[in-house]
Amino acid sequence: MKRIPAISLCLGLTALSPLTVQAADANPVVNRDKVSMCIGCHGIPGYKTAFPVTYNVPKLGGQHAAYIVKALQAYKNGDRTHPSMRAIAAGLSEQDMADVAAYYAAPAAKAASK
Repeated sequence: MKRIPAISLCLGLTALSPLTVQAADANPVVNRDKVSMCIGCHGIPGYKTAFPVTYNVPKLGGQHAAYIVKALQAYKNGDRTHPSMRAIAAGLSEQDMADVAAYYAAPAAKAASK
């Protein structure tokens, strides 16, 4: 995958070795159920949320898979504190996170987010 080496340079090869394994086993053709919670906010161009504060919701399409997995893990373990994202990440397994990340890192998701 082209995306993982670029992230590896930024974060270090040692830190990403578990994510690299997950990305290799990830399924970018996940069923709609796994990304349905994401699409409601991250799939709307220019969407802003009002909870807990008003801010622009970031696009996920085309994002590096390793970054998405790391972010979801941080929400799940409490290192990131957005209440809605923490609740969503709490229900995801490591495989779910890898599959969602692979879905959004795929070229089709990048094209759709423009």
